[in-house]
Amino acid sequence: MVMKIDRDASRFKQIVRGKIRDNLRKYVTHGEMIGRKGNDLVSIPLPQLDVPHFRYGQNGRGGVGQGEGEVGQPIAAGDPDGEGQGQAGSDAGQHVLEVDISLDELAAILGDELQLPRIEPKGKANINQDKVRYTSVRRVGPESLRHFRRTYVEALKRQLTEGTYKLADPRVIPHKDDRRYRSWESVPEPVANAVIIYMMDVSGSMTDEQKEVVRTESFWIDTWLRSQYKGLERRYIIHDAAAKEVDEHTFYHTRESGGTRISSAYKVCQELVKAKFDPAEWNIYCFQFSDGDNWGEDNRAALAMLKDSLMPQSNLFCYGQVESPYGSGEYYRVLDEAFGADHETLILSEIENKEGIYDSIKKFLGKGK
Repeated sequence: MVMKIDRDASRFKQIVRGKIRDNLRKYVTHGEMIGRKGNDLVSIPLPQLDVPHFRYGQNGRGGVGQGEGEVGQPIAAGDPDGEGQGQAGSDAGQHVLEVDISLDELAAILGDELQLPRIEPKGKANINQDKVRYTSVRRVGPESLRHFRRTYVEALKRQLTEGTYKLADPRVIPHKDDRRYRSWESVPEPVANAVIIYMMDVSGSMTDEQKEVVRTESFWIDTWLRSQYKGLERRYIIHDAAAKEVDEHTFYHTRESGGTRISSAYKVCQELVKAKFDPAEWNIYCFQFSDGDNWGEDNRAALAMLKDSLMPQSNLFCYGQVESPYGSGEYYRVLDEAFGADHETLILSEIENKEGIYDSIKKFLGKGK
């Protein structure tokens, strides 16, 4: 019986994952998967999937074979003569089931559907570093690694066997043969550090709708890169005419009303990399989101920083231009004319609305860098 239940549960999970794959574009563009990220799980509402379940009646009404009743009398809850609320409907209801999958599974589905290549980290990613893991217990070892609980248990077992343990005087005295020590083994792990630096224009022309696009796309970028690196740092920079580093919440919930100087964000990014993320040791991913507005005289300074500093130091520098009713969209053209759309490090993407997130992710991550 248990094996049959396990088989049914496994089959159901396959059906769920199939539904996720079939509807991935919808989930990506509408952000339906971003409901809960606690304990590395993402809650995914899947419509039109129903499973058998128990329905409990009301207490005090008795059960089958209990209390008063006649043969053939309905046992369902509710008064057959009572009046219901509202009009009877003609359509079937929508059943919604929340299914939890791990971020690793989600990243695998994303990679398969978008045909994303595995990332080839730079730096020391191909160098293995031995990491010590304590995996067992043995009878010999240094005193600094003595396992006190296991030693106590062995001494207690010996005294009980010998009959020397006294309840009136419950002392446990370990002998030499009772001592146990933690044992270790060396496990090679690749050395690969990665950081994502997000930059976003928060001037008055960037509305809440544009920020929602950025938040949704950033989630999927995080999900994929986390599956490629064991340790992943994230940093956030916001700017209008001036820029500063902020935390994640501030990044997504700040709106200013000033002008726009993109070079101010690049300068903060330069200083951050110089202070904390040595390009020789870190795989650096920069993702900039803007509506394309920039003070005209600032373009020259911004392009110089990109060419001389940020692009040579980064695995990828991705610029996503989110269409806004207030933005000019001019900066995309400036970058395209300066570096070309097929640059090795710089990747440009125009995100018209939420429907454009899917293709933008594929464009940003499709090179496997």
